Amino acid sequence: MQLGVVGLGRMGGNIARRLMRNGHECVVFDRDPAAVRRLSEEGAVGAGDLAGLVARLRAPRAVWLMLPAGAATEDAIAALTPLLDEGDVILDGGNSFWKDDIRRARALAAKGLHYVDVGTSGGVWGLERGYCMMIGGDTGVVDRLDPIFAALAPGPGALPRTPHRESREPRAERGYIHAGPNGAGHFVKMVHNGIEYGLMQAYAEGFDILKNAASEALPPEERFDLDLADIAEVWRRGSVISSWLLDLIAAALAEDEALAAFSGTVEDSGEGRWTILAAIAEAVPVEVLSAALYARFRSRQKHTFAEKLLSAMRRGFGGHVERQG
Repeated sequence: MQLGVVGLGRMGGNIARRLMRNGHECVVFDRDPAAVRRLSEEGAVGAGDLAGLVARLRAPRAVWLMLPAGAATEDAIAALTPLLDEGDVILDGGNSFWKDDIRRARALAAKGLHYVDVGTSGGVWGLERGYCMMIGGDTGVVDRLDPIFAALAPGPGALPRTPHRESREPRAERGYIHAGPNGAGHFVKMVHNGIEYGLMQAYAEGFDILKNAASEALPPEERFDLDLADIAEVWRRGSVISSWLLDLIAAALAEDEALAAFSGTVEDSGEGRWTILAAIAEAVPVEVLSAALYARFRSRQKHTFAEKLLSAMRRGFGGHVERQG
């Protein structure tokens, strides 16, 4: 199949590469001409602007946006819409807010265009590992684009089959699903990223406990000087908490157990906040996911006002003096 790809950053460029490796044709555009040139040298058809990209696509056209959520994606859709013809499709593979998908799909449908939201997980490793995709949109459109999704997906790999799945949708076993109508794809990906926050925080807190097991605040006989890199490595191999995130932890600790290259400031890209908002709307308690998001906020401040107030209260009722240094 032929696909237009707009946005050739860390994921967009590799999405085009993986598709070309699997025999698909990609027409690509990025505001950085060097990114377009690199992909053109690897076999893609380069375009100098969105109009040029659309002109190089055969009808019915499909254009995959891999841009930051928000203004960049909105602007690209607004610019593409008058260039496309009835029956063409815009796919958003970024991390857009799912309610925006519903609005966009309705607006594009009024112009005879289709919209598909593709929650895409795989990061910088997707070129080799494939991309796990959660897709929202009309069934007919999603099915027509299935060769694209199948090429991007990881495939069944070496994982054993889950028991009792014989009569269920087979695409899930290959790493992608049609989650439902517009918005459903990014809704599922949003919750996926909210869970990711919680898992990452659990690992981070656990390893912090291990690191501080040698603290001088502990009695000498209760101190342990633990090798964190070896612990991460052994947990990867047969432990119930093994995961790709743990693989990444093991690699980072093996390179530098002190993690000296990192400041500890942790950003959030939006999905964690949106997950909490969805939970509030549904009256679903999400204590772990909320705490993980707040921990990221905490990481950006040396000390919060709340902590200063805690110190003030402790001094007030108990005469406790803050430790210096």
